[in-house]
Amino acid sequence: MAFWNRKKKTRSTTGIQVGIGSVDTVGYIKLSEHPDVLMAVDKIADLVSNMTIHLVENTEKGDKRVRNQLARKIDIEPCKNMTRKTWLYKIVRDLLLDGDGNSILHIAVDRETGLINDLTPLQMPLVSYNDGDTLMSYTIDYNGVTYHPDEVVHFVLNPHPYYPYRGTGYRVALKDIVRNLSQANKTKNNFMSGKYMPSLILAVDAMTEEMASKEGRENILAKYVDETEGGKPWVIPADLINVHQIKPLSLKDIAIIEGMEIDKKTVAGLIGVPAFFLGVGEFKKEEYNNFINTRIMSIAQRIAQTLTRDLLYDPGWYFRLNPRSLFSYDLTEMVTAGTAMVDRNAMRRNELRNWVWLDPDEEMEELIILENYIPSTMLGQQNKLKGGETDE
Repeated sequence: MAFWNRKKKTRSTTGIQVGIGSVDTVGYIKLSEHPDVLMAVDKIADLVSNMTIHLVENTEKGDKRVRNQLARKIDIEPCKNMTRKTWLYKIVRDLLLDGDGNSILHIAVDRETGLINDLTPLQMPLVSYNDGDTLMSYTIDYNGVTYHPDEVVHFVLNPHPYYPYRGTGYRVALKDIVRNLSQANKTKNNFMSGKYMPSLILAVDAMTEEMASKEGRENILAKYVDETEGGKPWVIPADLINVHQIKPLSLKDIAIIEGMEIDKKTVAGLIGVPAFFLGVGEFKKEEYNNFINTRIMSIAQRIAQTLTRDLLYDPGWYFRLNPRSLFSYDLTEMVTAGTAMVDRNAMRRNELRNWVWLDPDEEMEELIILENYIPSTMLGQQNKLKGGETDE
């Protein structure tokens, strides 16, 4: 079955254009190295890559999953030396971070069979775009080679306002926030080092000559403090030194915590994850499930629609990513929902066993139904309506 047989267009070589920025700049931190950004991107990429990819066919009785060589290729082994999870993770990370709103796959085709060999992700920092006069006239430069849009699979997040065939990322929007969080972390580390949190202050007469130098001050400590064994009281001159115990400032006193929480919420909002993923607030099941239904499914739809557009010819086929396993269920909810479907003849008991990770049982393959559930066309044939015995 040949599901990819487009003719290759002529390629022209160009120079590599890399626009990454200097990592040696003072205070510069790459987004991919900032812990909050990394946590948010990793959570989305991990969840999306957990979804299986289904090839589906439109039928008169509803959409039906297709299991063939193409379906296996995309869901099991889309690229050599990569699993589907690793492959999807790379795509999503490119969209959110490394590719600045873009992820591109090169399509490698077997010349003899016309089948897809690999869908290889490109290294997005090495990609540049040549914008044309029309949407289809742009080209992609990568590693000295120019590709046309029909030679690659180009995923897009946040379409550019003027060039919607390529995406835009969060680099500019996150720049100042990440800088604030990095500075707050440095301040917190310095503060927690203890340099600015002495538990005791020794007030020494300023007229003492030893106070004029660092060595003199250390001599005072050595004479009246260090030479005293642990647990024994200090013996100090009353008219020379006064000891004051102080309560050190906390991070809350200097408003570091509040400022960091605001910035973390902003990062979470921009990337699209609940703030509790970044350590702000508590886990909420409803918020998590809404996150799956909105942000995760939005990215999954982009991936599925792009694969459908670039790889499929049959108008009745399309790809979809299955989100069922991502929702936050407890065992009771799964059993309750499954039992209701079994009772209404909408599911076999083995399917319910699969939901709760039990092996199938031959005796539970048969469909069962309560005897008072009958087709609507047979409502008038019930014995109780004919004066006979009721069905009990």
